[in-house]
Amino acid sequence: MSDSSVTSRENSRPAEPPPAADSPAPPDDSCARQEYATDQIVGFWGDMASNWGINRTMAQIYALLYLSGTPQHTDAIMDRLDISRGNANMNLRSLVEWNIVSKTRKTGSRKDFYVAEKDLWEATAQIIRERERREIRPVKEQLQACARHLVREGETLEDRPAEEQEMYGRLQDLIELVEVFESFSKALLPHVRRQNVPAIKRMMTLALTMGEMGDPDANARR
Repeated sequence: MSDSSVTSRENSRPAEPPPAADSPAPPDDSCARQEYATDQIVGFWGDMASNWGINRTMAQIYALLYLSGTPQHTDAIMDRLDISRGNANMNLRSLVEWNIVSKTRKTGSRKDFYVAEKDLWEATAQIIRERERREIRPVKEQLQACARHLVREGETLEDRPAEEQEMYGRLQDLIELVEVFESFSKALLPHVRRQNVPAIKRMMTLALTMGEMGDPDANARR
């Protein structure tokens, strides 16, 4: 084989791509590290809250205040999260109503400052209680009102047409499901408030075990 053939094949090979540039490393000085970590946590805290049906901005404000070593005023929160004053005020008001953020004042300043509940167990208990009060309970009451409309006082279910009886049965199934969530929240709440981790784990284990007992395919999947 001639040297010219080897040289020709080598020249025809595609050029190897340049090495990929390294992704930018997190900052190294102490202050920048803290800001970087705060931004990362606030960001994924908002994403996590959205997946759980909680307002993203509300969760981000709580995370920012939780991580802050000092009370923060509205302007600082707006600048850090790049949100409007109306958005900041609305979510701060909600957080105060949920009792997981409190308003305070600083000597020499006319601004309102905010601090987060630093006990995460207490904050979690407050969130459970507020979601039960604001979401689960109203849904149950609305469903019960609809059921009472179908079968009014002095009537029996058998008095109503077959279609209404069927709808009434479906409403009762919905009410029962909502009551399960309501009961679970009420059972869990005192253990969260007392930070009773062993009891919470036992509840979770029991729930998982009962779920597997009712699932004929559970053992087959193991």
